[in-house]
Amino acid sequence: MKLKMLAILICITLYGDKTNARAVGTFYNFNLQFNAAQNPSNNFILQNFTIHWNGSTGNLFITHQNNPSKILWQNIAGKGFCGAAQGNETITESRGSFNIVDAKSNITQTQTIESITLVNNQLTIKGQFLAAQNTNYTLSIYEESSNQLHFDLQTENINFNRLYLSYACETGEQFFGFGEQPSHLNHKGNRVPVLVQEQGIGRGDNITDNAFVNGIVNLTLGASVGDDYTSYKVVPQYISSKSNAFFLKNYEYSEFDFTKNNQIQIELYAGKLEGNLIYAENPYQAIEEYTSYCGRMQPLPAWIVSGAIIGMQGGTAKLYDIWQKMKNADVPVIAFWTQDWIGQRTTLAGKQLWWNWELDNDRYPNWNLLHDSLSSNTISLMGYINPFLVDVTAEKSNYRRDMYKEATQNNYLVLNDAGQPYQVQNTSFTSGVLDLSDTGCVHWIKDIIKDEMLARGLKGWMADFAEALPFDVELHSGESTATFHNKYPEVWERINKEAINESNLKDTVVFFSRAGYTKSPKYATLFWQGDQLVGWGKNDGLKSAVTGLLSGGLSGFTLNHSDIGGYTSITVPFINYLVLGRSKELLRRWMEMAAFTPVYRTHEGLGPDKNYQVYQDTATAKHFARNAKIYRAWLFYRKQLMEEAAQKGYPICRPLFLDFPNDVNTYSLSTQFMVGSELLVAPVLDQNKTTVNVYLPNGTWVNIWTNQVVNSTGQNFSITGLSDRAAVFYKQGSAVGLQFKQNLMNEGIN
Repeated sequence: MKLKMLAILICITLYGDKTNARAVGTFYNFNLQFNAAQNPSNNFILQNFTIHWNGSTGNLFITHQNNPSKILWQNIAGKGFCGAAQGNETITESRGSFNIVDAKSNITQTQTIESITLVNNQLTIKGQFLAAQNTNYTLSIYEESSNQLHFDLQTENINFNRLYLSYACETGEQFFGFGEQPSHLNHKGNRVPVLVQEQGIGRGDNITDNAFVNGIVNLTLGASVGDDYTSYKVVPQYISSKSNAFFLKNYEYSEFDFTKNNQIQIELYAGKLEGNLIYAENPYQAIEEYTSYCGRMQPLPAWIVSGAIIGMQGGTAKLYDIWQKMKNADVPVIAFWTQDWIGQRTTLAGKQLWWNWELDNDRYPNWNLLHDSLSSNTISLMGYINPFLVDVTAEKSNYRRDMYKEATQNNYLVLNDAGQPYQVQNTSFTSGVLDLSDTGCVHWIKDIIKDEMLARGLKGWMADFAEALPFDVELHSGESTATFHNKYPEVWERINKEAINESNLKDTVVFFSRAGYTKSPKYATLFWQGDQLVGWGKNDGLKSAVTGLLSGGLSGFTLNHSDIGGYTSITVPFINYLVLGRSKELLRRWMEMAAFTPVYRTHEGLGPDKNYQVYQDTATAKHFARNAKIYRAWLFYRKQLMEEAAQKGYPICRPLFLDFPNDVNTYSLSTQFMVGSELLVAPVLDQNKTTVNVYLPNGTWVNIWTNQVVNSTGQNFSITGLSDRAAVFYKQGSAVGLQFKQNLMNEGIN
């Protein structure tokens, strides 16, 4: 017992006791006061949009000239649609997780309307917010494009730094989006926080059935335990089942409340709210409009979508050994992702990396020969980088550049309130955070990417982290972290992209990012879904990887993928109890799912020795080869879909409701997905199962493995015999489906 208590105390010391930021706000109802004589009923025409005001009932609603019968936005008649409060937030950070406590005062109870005017195609509503302390407000609405209407809300009193937009929705209306959300595809009934951060271990799941160990993990990993809305990639944007869509342009923290059946409320931690209402007749149009603002991802180079990327650590000799095993299994390898190219360290969390961005010659001797050998076989080398730096002088003996010292001497790290480099705790070590608001720092880290990575022949890398900028730091630019925190991943992605473009390597080099905000799709070449547990969980594991993939695609993250097999495994110190470790079955099922995602890449995981690996035995390697060939068999379609994503912003892996928006049975389906509009995939996501329940929307479908034709009127079907594959269907007569079937036959896949 003493040993167990010692483990608990050590873990508390290592991990702390804070939790991730959760939605902390409350839904407020605002009254409305207006003078019907002063503001009688009127229709205000703003080019393509019309704003209707009913002076008798106090109803404001908006339509579009292309479909005047469809109401895009409206308040609850006679109820206030704007409000404000004075807030004083405390935001604390621990390992990229954030805890928010907000104290509010002067919450407005009533919105008055004193005037509604239309001048130069801009509608302006003015009045007061009534509370213990009143303030004047202005709501300006104008057309930003033919299908987007801009909202601008601000108060006269700058002390009112919480703004609210409250409006009606249909009782049965469902809501999707908000970036990569691993737990929920449909957000109806929930309040969604919009803050980029570490998603956390377990994300609310019980990660073990052992009560004692579960108690220790929940207690000791408090800083890293997320909930079902903590996310690396989150954006203030939604699309509804009625194809209504809205997004904020703000970078400050916000919350979207869908807990009421007939109302939506947005809360923003800022003194000015800026957002756009989108007119669309279907979800695809809504995505196209939204991505015209956030940016669209460009097609990936042909090399990275043509086969398998092998994630490995261990050095030159191990790489050659794994390469031979992959050859023996006939795996179409296109790259080795050597994340430990900068060296590896062993911590209490597992095998981790030295965050000093130079090649470790001892770990990878004869790098140039290795590079040339792989290149002659059309295989690329990939690496790793993030916006942290560690002090290497104490423990790493073979460094040549001390980048932490360089950054410190040039003031390129964010500072704490004592004027010293802020230290972020990462499991059992600390690191400094690059101040990406400093143009000098930006040029410096770009030069490192050029000189240490691109010059060594790396064709790609993981551009990790970027979600952990603390709020209690000073930035070189003087910008508030309230706005720069969510902007930080966008800046990090832009830096990586600029380094590539400035080296004249555009469209040939790929980096994949974990964190993201609204405009990240404009800058990143590829995303991956971060750290899932090596388990089957809905909130954190194989199932969450599917849900996150589908939700992110609705917010512009069109090119996304996950670590095959997951990443995170946990061992409780001094107890010798493995909470989670990757099983052979899980690895095989993850392969089968990943074969239908944009990129096919493995990861050894946080504890490589405890996780089953793709090269561990001949049968597993051959199963990996089979799925890599399945992935290759739809390359022709993948290229088409990447072009479509670049032109229109459509995701490659899609929730079914995009193609069947009137089928209410598709609204919460996140265990199966469409690849483009032609293929339907239902992977096996449960342990010890060889059967899946597949929902086939109305139409005629063909089982790609059995050629069975299924006529469905919108039904569930039990698909059996899936011991080594996902259930896959294509629409009868689909040229894509027929070509895919032929390509599978050519690959020897049946």
